[in-house]
Amino acid sequence: MLRFPQNFLWGAASSSHQVEGGNIHNDWWQWEQGASGRQKSGDACRHYRMFREDFDLAQSLGHNAHRFSIEWSRIEPEEGRTMDSEVGHYREVIRTLKERGIEPIVTLHHFTNPLWLAEKGGWLAPGAIESFLRYVRIIVEAYAEDVKYWVTVNEPMVYAHQSYVLGNWPPQEKSLRKGMKVAEVLRDAHIEAYRIIHALYKAKNLSSPMVTFAKNMRVFVPCNTALKNILSVYLKNFLFNFDFMGKAIKTKTLDFIGLNYYTRDLVEAGGWSPHRLLVDVCGKNHSTLEKNSLGWDIYPEGLLSLLLGLRKYNLPVCILENGICTPDDNRRWNFIYEHLKSVHAAIQKGVRVTGYMYWSLTDNFEWDKGFVPRFGLIDVDYKTCARTVRESARKFAAVCRANAFE
Repeated sequence: MLRFPQNFLWGAASSSHQVEGGNIHNDWWQWEQGASGRQKSGDACRHYRMFREDFDLAQSLGHNAHRFSIEWSRIEPEEGRTMDSEVGHYREVIRTLKERGIEPIVTLHHFTNPLWLAEKGGWLAPGAIESFLRYVRIIVEAYAEDVKYWVTVNEPMVYAHQSYVLGNWPPQEKSLRKGMKVAEVLRDAHIEAYRIIHALYKAKNLSSPMVTFAKNMRVFVPCNTALKNILSVYLKNFLFNFDFMGKAIKTKTLDFIGLNYYTRDLVEAGGWSPHRLLVDVCGKNHSTLEKNSLGWDIYPEGLLSLLLGLRKYNLPVCILENGICTPDDNRRWNFIYEHLKSVHAAIQKGVRVTGYMYWSLTDNFEWDKGFVPRFGLIDVDYKTCARTVRESARKFAAVCRANAFE
């Protein structure tokens, strides 16, 4: 029997735009309306109305933690105007979790921006950080008594890469320079938000919170031993995986490491330019590994190697996202099982892993990929929004309840 530490956090994750539905005041909603053939989030999973039912299911599955995000554009649909009714809604979300014995892990920014901020230039707009910090103060003032765990920003390097380098997401820029600048701004936003959160808790005479950002990490492997591929892997590993985190640690603005892990990338650089070295991956399908339905390599060993790489920081690590999209639920359980073996092995080697959040609790709107990828422990019928618990969820529930698995 493989046992986990006492008080280990077990649960699942979600984000507001992917599950709530009706987030009409953010940049993603507007972008979805802009091209024919692009799937729209619409009602998503109706979680905004059905959160109690979803948390009942999470409780029935033995979860003792849940990561979710607050939709900034609901709180502040117009610059400087706070919607008290929406502040009240998320207070009810948090208290509903706590009534069910589920620890809330609250994300403040999960990819979406209020439309008013996007129209000013998003994270590149003058005063963007100050706008974010105003929102942070509102939220933390409202919920500090009920929340211990805060995630300032989700996957800052993924956001910068997809939105400002590859141009797949709004605002669809294609500039390595802008992407690096956005990553820098998000780093500074995290640092300042961290300090504000701690100051507010101190002013309220509350126990210190646990604050982090969610860091997507990938394993990078060269396709072959060509020098440019080896250099590309080194640069990607440094800039994508560790640079942002290292700067946060240097400024003492991480209480724990929030890790998101899904896959590895084979790397084949098309040239020696900075853009080729930093952006290119293998496009020749050299990987022989099993893949999820989005074509991402399934590589549980990568989670172990990354966790061991984080050991040098001597901080607790909570896995905030790890999951698979697949129509085959047996593969979902196998994915969870193999990755939990990697987590346990890392703990045995001295990594202080404190929790595991599967992505995601329910099927949801997977950004530019729409509703086709199915990540959920719980199936969602998008016509009726009926929920059906998958068998993988029941097997994971047995692990959550036992805090151990065979």
